[in-house]
Amino acid sequence: MIRILVADDEHLIRDAIAGLLDLEDGFEVVGQAASGDEALATALRTRPDVAVLDLQLPKPDGIEVARRLATQLPECRCVIVTSHGRPGYLKSALAAGVRGFLPKTVSSRTFAQVVRNVAAGGRYVDPELAAEAISAGDSPLSPRESDILALARDGAPVDEIARRVSLSRGTVRNHLAAAIAKLDAANRHEAARIAAEHGWI
Repeated sequence: MIRILVADDEHLIRDAIAGLLDLEDGFEVVGQAASGDEALATALRTRPDVAVLDLQLPKPDGIEVARRLATQLPECRCVIVTSHGRPGYLKSALAAGVRGFLPKTVSSRTFAQVVRNVAAGGRYVDPELAAEAISAGDSPLSPRESDILALARDGAPVDEIARRVSLSRGTVRNHLAAAIAKLDAANRHEAARIAAEHGWI
C-alpha cells in the first residue's frame, strides 16, 4: 500500500486529487493539508511514502516543503503539481530533491502512474517543461548576488538583508545593483521575479 499526503490550498482541487488517488488500487491517502506548515506537520505525523504538493502552497511553498522533507523525512518522496509550470520552478524543485514535477493538466491515468513510479524510486518530469528548462540557460548571477536577491524576493529591507548575510548596507546595495543590471530589470523586485522564473534563486 502506497501511503500518500495531498497538500493544496484549494479545497476543491485537494479533495479531487485525494478522491482520485483513493480510487486507485494500492493507494491510501493518509493526510491532507492546506498550507506548507500544515503539510510538514501532517507528513511528520503520518509518515507518507509520497507527498503530492501544490507548487503555490502558502507558508511555505511546495518546493520549500519538499526541501525540508528531504532532511526531516527522507523516505517520503515528493511530487509537485502546478498550474504555473515555469522552467525556473522546475530547476528549483529538482534541486530541492523533488522526484516528480507535472502540470495539473495531465490525465488522471498519467498522474496515478507518476505517483506509482515515484513511490518505487523513479522520477518523472513533464517533457515540455524539461525542454523549456534546458533552454533557459545558466544563471548570470554570482552566488552572493543570488543569496541577496532571494532575500529581497521575500520583501526584506536592505538593513535586514545586510544583517542576515553579515554584510554592510552599502555592500548589499552594490550586489543588488549588480543583479538588477545583469538581469536588465527596473528594480530589485523585478530582478527577483526574473531570477525566480528562471530558477536562479
